[in-house]
Amino acid sequence: MTKATVSTEHQDYKVIHDGNVASAKGFSAGGLHCGLKYKNLDLGWIYSEVPANAAGVYTTNVFQAAPLQVTQESLKVENKLQSIVVNSAIANAVTGKQGLDNAYEMRHAFADHLSIADHYVAVVSTGVIGDQLPMDKVKKGIQEIALEQPKADHFAQAILTTDTCTKQVAVELDIDGETVTIGGVAKGSGMIHPNMATMLSFITTDAAVDQSALMELLKGTTNETFNMITVDGDTSTNDMVLVLANGQAKNNKLNADHPQWPAFVSGFHYVAETLAKKIARDGEGATKLVEVQVKGAATEVAAKEIAKAIVGSNLVKSAIYGTDANWGRIVCAVGYSGVPFSATNIKVAIGPIVVVEEGLPVPFNEEAAKNYLMKETVQIFVEFQEGEGTATAWGCDLTYDYVRINASYRT
Repeated sequence: MTKATVSTEHQDYKVIHDGNVASAKGFSAGGLHCGLKYKNLDLGWIYSEVPANAAGVYTTNVFQAAPLQVTQESLKVENKLQSIVVNSAIANAVTGKQGLDNAYEMRHAFADHLSIADHYVAVVSTGVIGDQLPMDKVKKGIQEIALEQPKADHFAQAILTTDTCTKQVAVELDIDGETVTIGGVAKGSGMIHPNMATMLSFITTDAAVDQSALMELLKGTTNETFNMITVDGDTSTNDMVLVLANGQAKNNKLNADHPQWPAFVSGFHYVAETLAKKIARDGEGATKLVEVQVKGAATEVAAKEIAKAIVGSNLVKSAIYGTDANWGRIVCAVGYSGVPFSATNIKVAIGPIVVVEEGLPVPFNEEAAKNYLMKETVQIFVEFQEGEGTATAWGCDLTYDYVRINASYRT
């Protein structure tokens, strides 16, 4: 596969223009319409030419959907995957024994189509909870998958539900004199909340990476990125992040002892953070990306709790939508975050405009603040003098359209 041109350079990696989940060597992806949706693409696949070291993290919702159970079972066999099959429109969640049987059947049908072992297949579903999958349509769609006709953009489209846009990114870097690529794709728009929300993300790399190191990297990165976004406080039943490393770049195997491990971690983190921010910006009905940065908290954990409390506040989100610099709502969210702090040591700024200093309001230009809040990306800065804890969280504004979309989700 021919890579897209490289457009943006960072210290450790370069961002690939129009990069995607199939940018890494040995990976392909595609999507098609199998009839679960009226006309849009609804069945997608990712394929590696060879079994890849793999790792996953999953929703914390007690109602884990059948596909998650089957995918985790696949990974337990060898900690390897070679393919992922995803359907949208129907979540296959809270569907009992029949739903679990359908997930197994979906896995076997794709494995048989590819002539690989069942446990090399991950199964993923997203959509309406409680409906059974029409397996005749799913299996017919799987039979129509043609590996020789990949189109990663079609995969990115096939996994969408209420999303308004696809979410893709890829970077490349030099490891041991070899070009290593990391690509990713995600979906998510509503039911987004820290600790895995209604989101799916798939990250691929042609790097050779030790499996245990890959798992630790995924968990750590998820805690800094996907678990730091919120749209509406709801955590769904189907969500997961999977990463596949197929080793086709032929570098020396990466782990924490490799001298270029920090560079790989940096590129991996960029991919995950970019996807997380794209999900937050595409929150149902959203018009703005909201970023909250906390500094000087007693601990990193404290900083995270405060940042998530602010970005998750419906009152803060509503004020940002209305371009109202109502800093009292920000301070209120800090106060109910559950984190102890000295109220006289807090500083709050909305973008470049300081609104609270040493725990007290300071005069500011309301018109300038309103103009700042009209931007597509709004930053809120909160600073303490409690310690070295820092964190960043992302979310979006809360609009009338959020209610409209979710009032008629099934129809």
